[in-house]
Amino acid sequence: MGMRRLTRLTNGSSKKIENHKSAVATHYMDYNFCRVHQSPRVTPAIEAGLAEHVWSVEELVTLLNPPAPAPAPQPPRTAGPEVQAAQHPD
Repeated sequence: MGMRRLTRLTNGSSKKIENHKSAVATHYMDYNFCRVHQSPRVTPAIEAGLAEHVWSVEELVTLLNPPAPAPAPQPPRTAGPEVQAAQHPD
């Protein structure tokens, strides 16, 4: 069996359904897009016309977990009116 999470082992089984879904999806993506199979000598995704090249694991991880967007630049902080009044007494 190629995926040990489907067997009943204590260390390999998922305790939450969300973790199990993620593990199965990652396994199928790796099997179909990253692994070159012996008979056709290409991945099943290339054979089906879904991909043009063998994916690296980095491409797979980036697809499943896209990088966080860069934070927006913050405007410079200025003191509030009560602080400005204390600094410049009239």
